Amino acid sequence: MKSTEKLLGAALLLAVGSTSQAADIIEGRSVDYCRTVGTSNLVLTDNIVDLRTQVVKLMDESVAAANSPEWINSSRPVFVWASEAKVACGMAYGYLKTNYRDEDTLNKCECFHDRMVEYMN
Repeated sequence: MKSTEKLLGAALLLAVGSTSQAADIIEGRSVDYCRTVGTSNLVLTDNIVDLRTQVVKLMDESVAAANSPEWINSSRPVFVWASEAKVACGMAYGYLKTNYRDEDTLNKCECFHDRMVEYMN
């Protein structure tokens, strides 16, 4: 009987400890994935036509990397960042087609593309 109580107590302690850790992760400082970007040049671009051209260029480069066997089979995380960049740039481009500049997706597009390029070198 005592060993069952100890097991239940240990399980409860683990469950409470796990819950508090999860809360700390959510409320804590998020990881800065965009340390290489700083201020996004895309967001600072005023001309919508130039902005679309830049976003399409980043998207095309990301799609090419995500489809390349060199990066798919690589141990470096180029494929992961290329996949993230192609989605973010695709979303940014979709917004731009309606003349809406979504700063969040523009920042992510440039950030993820820069991370992809960082791991290529």
